[in-house]
Amino acid sequence: MSSIVKIILMLIGVIFLIVSCRTVTEQQEADVPEKSIEEVLDKYTDELMVIPGVVGVAQGLLNDKPCITVLVIKETSELKKKIPKFLEGYPVIIEETGEIRALEE
Repeated sequence: MSSIVKIILMLIGVIFLIVSCRTVTEQQEADVPEKSIEEVLDKYTDELMVIPGVVGVAQGLLNDKPCITVLVIKETSELKKKIPKFLEGYPVIIEETGEIRALEE
């Protein structure tokens, strides 16, 4: 391979990296939540709770930042498809808890 071709390929790679980094940064800025997590939870809790297998919705932390935690009886691929990965800029995590029941007195 000639040195000119190597230089061209290297330049293409550098340009690709610059464009990729810029796109990721722009996406992160676009995902900054406009509403408080409490407002987002109020808006979506009922919608999430009607999904079969979901037993709770809570505010949590992911990398020291607020997130929405969806508590499920068993984490399945079907549930992962139904539960969004983000809600209005907040990440959504799924936590398998098993069935939740009130304690007997």
